[in-house]
Amino acid sequence: MFRRAAFGAVAALTLALTAVTAPASAAPLVTTLTYDNSQAAEFKDAVDKGMEVWNTNAKNVKIVKVTPGQRANITIIADDSWPHAELGPVRANGSVTWWFGRQASNYNHVRIAAHETGHSLGLPDMKPGPCSSLMSGSTGGVDCANVNPNASELSRVENNYAGTAATNTHVLSAAY
Repeated sequence: MFRRAAFGAVAALTLALTAVTAPASAAPLVTTLTYDNSQAAEFKDAVDKGMEVWNTNAKNVKIVKVTPGQRANITIIADDSWPHAELGPVRANGSVTWWFGRQASNYNHVRIAAHETGHSLGLPDMKPGPCSSLMSGSTGGVDCANVNPNASELSRVENNYAGTAATNTHVLSAAY
């Protein structure tokens, strides 16, 4: 009888201490990634704005411009092809590259930057798709100005960076 009462008292005390010492809500872990747009030529401003789209929308991943001598997780290169990217999700100890191809110069440049960065964060193309889907890429149409991920796309990125410490073990390719 004494053991049962003692066990019950210890259990009740443990629960009470847990309730008092546990934080109300744990702050989400934030993964910080770096990007280098020094090779993005005339698209540097669009790249910065595309990164800001993700920084504004995503809560558990932040993307900051590299400082001199710092290794970039995401490298952006302007070229004369169609925009394309290596598919992530890139981790803090990994790296991917995406190319801002001039063949899509008649499309919204910030949308292209946000779309290609979406690949770096692990989102595949969703083609064909409407303008409301950032990952619909070129199938959203030349006049599409939506630069923001939709709820499903944002949720997938949030899940990709939900406190994980996994490394980027493979690289695939995707195009705008």
